Amino acid sequence: MNLRGLACLLLALRAALPGATPAVPAPTAPLPPTTIESGALELFSTEKETTFTYSRGVRITATNLVLTCDHLVVIARRSGDPAALVGRQEKLKSLVASGNVRLVQDDREATADRAEVFPDDDRVILTGNPVVRSVKDGWEQRGPRMELLRGERRAVIRGEGAERPRTILPPLKDLGYDKSPERRSAPANAPATPGSPAPAAPAPR
Repeated sequence: MNLRGLACLLLALRAALPGATPAVPAPTAPLPPTTIESGALELFSTEKETTFTYSRGVRITATNLVLTCDHLVVIARRSGDPAALVGRQEKLKSLVASGNVRLVQDDREATADRAEVFPDDDRVILTGNPVVRSVKDGWEQRGPRMELLRGERRAVIRGEGAERPRTILPPLKDLGYDKSPERRSAPANAPATPGSPAPAAPAPR
């Protein structure tokens, strides 16, 4: 499998998450390879595609990114000898992670029952109690279904039935709009304002 292509796909998923920081210039040192670990792997090829099925606990480690799930299916377009088992891997068509999906990047975390990534559309769909949170910034987004459109820098979160999108933000300070302003007493030698009664004369001793 073309791990470089998978690494690019994971970086696209990371950038699609709300709160992701803009990409920084690549360091001069070579980036570490992307690794996929699982309890089992099955490959199936047709003349045009190869399907990689990882199961029994999957862990993907990439640059500044860790993705874990129970089951992972990656479909890649292929070319070359149609009789070859794998052939030459071209662009990735889709990536579907399911079961306890957890994506961690810096202080940001996304969890869901299912994550679908479609590189051609720059689209990521999270379903099954998806939650995206930032520990550092103190915000959290929940919703029954999240669609992240990386190319448009847009996220669409729709309610389903009684489930509604929910956003949790850091506490806001008390702005005090319901409080009356304090009245300050005027100095004794201050001139009287027009229309106000004259001050009473001091009582004779």
